[in-house]
Order: sequence, then C-alpha cells, then structure tokens
Amino acid sequence: MLEEDAALAVMLNAYQLQPEGLGKRVRIEQALRSVIGREWPAGQRLPPHRALCQSLGVARNTLAQAVGQLIAEGWLITGQGQGTWAQLPPQPRLQAAADTAPLSQRARSVLGKTGASPVQSGAFTPGIPDITHFPMRKWRQLYTSVTVPHNVLLLSYSTGGYGPLKRAIRDLLWRWRGLRCDSEQIIITEGAHNAIELCALALADPGDRVLMDSPCYWGARNVFTAAGLDYDMLPWHPGEGYSPRSDQGPVRIAYFTGSRHYPLNLPTSLADKLGLCEQARPDFIIEDDYEFSTDDPGNLVFDPDAPNQLLVGSFSKLMFPGLRLGYLVAPRPLVGALSRLRSEVSREGRMLDQAVLARFIEDGDLDHWYRRIRREYLARQQVVHDRLSKVPGVVRISPPAAAIGLCVELDPAVDDHALAQYLLNARLVARPLSLACGATDPRRGLVLGVGLISGTLLARESDRLATLLGRWLGEDRLQTPPKS
Repeated sequence: MLEEDAALAVMLNAYQLQPEGLGKRVRIEQALRSVIGREWPAGQRLPPHRALCQSLGVARNTLAQAVGQLIAEGWLITGQGQGTWAQLPPQPRLQAAADTAPLSQRARSVLGKTGASPVQSGAFTPGIPDITHFPMRKWRQLYTSVTVPHNVLLLSYSTGGYGPLKRAIRDLLWRWRGLRCDSEQIIITEGAHNAIELCALALADPGDRVLMDSPCYWGARNVFTAAGLDYDMLPWHPGEGYSPRSDQGPVRIAYFTGSRHYPLNLPTSLADKLGLCEQARPDFIIEDDYEFSTDDPGNLVFDPDAPNQLLVGSFSKLMFPGLRLGYLVAPRPLVGALSRLRSEVSREGRMLDQAVLARFIEDGDLDHWYRRIRREYLARQQVVHDRLSKVPGVVRISPPAAAIGLCVELDPAVDDHALAQYLLNARLVARPLSLACGATDPRRGLVLGVGLISGTLLARESDRLATLLGRWLGEDRLQTPPKS
C-alpha cells in the first residue's frame, strides 16, 4: 500500500491530467477511476478528505460528491468511522447478455448484434466528439436570447422543422460542401438514426434489400434490421473497390457513409460508389454524412436534383451527441410525404433547441468551432498514429485526418473482440472492427476516437495503448492473455 504522501502525489498528477473543461467534481471522479487498480492497489486507503481537498484545491463538498459517486459505482468502499478504501469494481463488458425471449423477432435480431457500446466515456472512445471544449457559455446565452421574447410557438410541434434552421443548414451545405439545395428539401430530424429510420419506413417494405459497405456503420445496420429489411454487406477495399456481388437480386436501397468512410476513416471513392450503383441499380441511394468531413467533398454521390438520392446529416459528431438534432435532404417530390409520415409516426419537437442551433449557425459560431476543432483532431490523430504505427503487428492505421475517429487494422487471425475487452479492463475504450464487418470480410482491428482525450493525457494514454497492444500482439493467443 502507498503511504499517504505517495497516494496524494499520484492523485494530484491524475487530477491535473484531466481536461479543465470537465469541472472539478468530474475531474476528481475521472482521476480516481484512472488510478484505482493501476497506481492505487485494491485496498488502498483513501487519504483524509482534508488532505485531498488541500492538495487538489477543491471544496470538501465537491470531493464528497465525487467520492459518493464512486462508492455507488463500486470503485470505493467505506466503513462507518473506519475510512474509505479503493476496490476494483466488476469489470465492464462490451455487451451484456439480455433475455430476448419475450421480444419480437426484429428486436432479437438487433440485440443479437453488438450495437452501441454501454461504455461511452474514457480514452479513445469512438464516435464521441470533444465535448469538454465546446463553447457552452455561448450556447447558454443563445438559449436565454431565444426564450426572452416568450415566443410560445417554440413550444409547439414543428412540421418539417424550424424554418430558420432549415435555411441555416441550406447555407451551411453550400458553404462547406458545395451543395445547392432548397431549404424546402430539408427535414429536421432527431439525429441521423431518426433520418435513416424515416427513409427505411417510407422507402422500403419488410424483406426489401439494402446494400451496405463492409465494414459498415453499425448504427445504420441496426436501424435497417429493426425496420425488417434484409441487407447485403459488400466488402470495400480502398484502392481496389468492392468485392463482386454473390447475389444479383434487386436492391431497394444503397447506403454509403458520405465522403469519408466510417469506420475505416479513409476517403471514400466516388468512382467505386457509382460503379456499384451502376451494377446494382438501387431504387434509392442514401448517403450518411457521418462526420461532415470537408476534406473530400468530391466523393459524395448525392445530387440535390436527383429523384432518388437522399443525404443524412447530424450535429452529434460536429458539436455534441446530447443535442440529438440532424437533417435529411430529400428529393423535392418526396419531401411532403416524408414530412407528413414523420409527423404521423413520431411527431416533431425540440423547437427551442432548433432555434438555438439556427442562431449558432447564423452567428458564425459553428464555422468558428468547426475550424478550431478540425485542427485539434488532426493534431491528436498525429499523436496516436505516431505511437501505434510503430507497434509490431499493426497492419495498417488510417492516416491522420481532421476527424474524431481512426482505425487500426490487424492480422485477420487476431481476436479483436477479446482484444477490445482486454483494453477495456485497462480502462481504454476501443471497438472491435470485426463487429462492423460482414460474414465474408475477415478484417480485424480496432476503431478508436480522439474526441475525449487531448494534451498530456493523450500522449500518456497513447503510450499505454501502444504498450498494451504490443503486449497482446506479441503473445500467443492460444495461451493465457497477458495481464493489463
């Protein structure tokens, strides 16, 4: 066990490595989670609260709230009048077993595949943007400004979406993507999933076929599965194109992930997508602008004037995931029916959020944030790339880009699901690439994110990830996995 001074020093270092934007209580919680089991052994006695508060420069109430939260989570245990000790909580699992017997066949099919991870925070969590540096003060000010006039219409339903927001998105798409569409073509949705769900409901019937990339965006795959659609996953290899289709049956929808492939985090190929569409002849093409990358706008198939092409966009990756606002750009003949169908099935709301977002875009704040965070992501990816590219056994790593995700490809013989669990036990969150691949795609690897980690902490955790990955890849996987 560490002496009190040594335990305090470890805690202070871990606290200082946490982003200041998280707030003191959250920084304490994250610091405790990072040291327990690694630098503090199980059974380590927590230093006295007074000493911790003095060392960290926080109020006793702030510390008490953080300690109470970790006691509830199982990281700490306390005895009446006897102090508080560290303990290792039950290890998180990538997928919890669920009793699906009373559920529908569609629900069982969705739950039978690993979808969104129950772990949505921690170093290298994929799919989460930088929420610690987002300009929340300006966001709160805008909320005040739109509610001061007491516009009661903002408390009502919003058929198709808030007009000023649709116009702001129209201008944003022209400014950043070179796409000219009418604001009337834009339908405001509750994130990308809601937009894809609306397309599946309106454009296809149960049993119709969707053609998807392998690897795919698993969120879209789950939405199509829940809608009762069949899907074919066609392996796509950058520079080589798509694997030949084994089934030449009719395709109702072809689904792509915009100008940048997710989860491979590489530019998509317009020629490859057009070639596949020429061969498969889908009735509709949906392009999901997953990360709103402006580096490769020429890779988009989407044409606002085409009668069968739709563009899905979301502000969850661009701003923060809790916003849950997105948009669907639809062909003009379909807009009315899609808007009415959405009103009948799920209604629309969130008018206050839509009004704030419209002002945020109109005032130039989104453009300013996007330019800033793109530079940040590129620098962070460079740090991770430099560390992991030197690890023996890494086959390929996506080159640094101004995006929140990157992909590490490994030998197909590697059990990337077990590897991801091994890293999760060490409090490093990654996603197995194999879970996004079809049955004929043997690729294995890790999908990582850089949205929640930066600065000194990023360098330290990247080194730790490289060490653990090298240890795993250097071991014989038929033997006992290495300890994390």
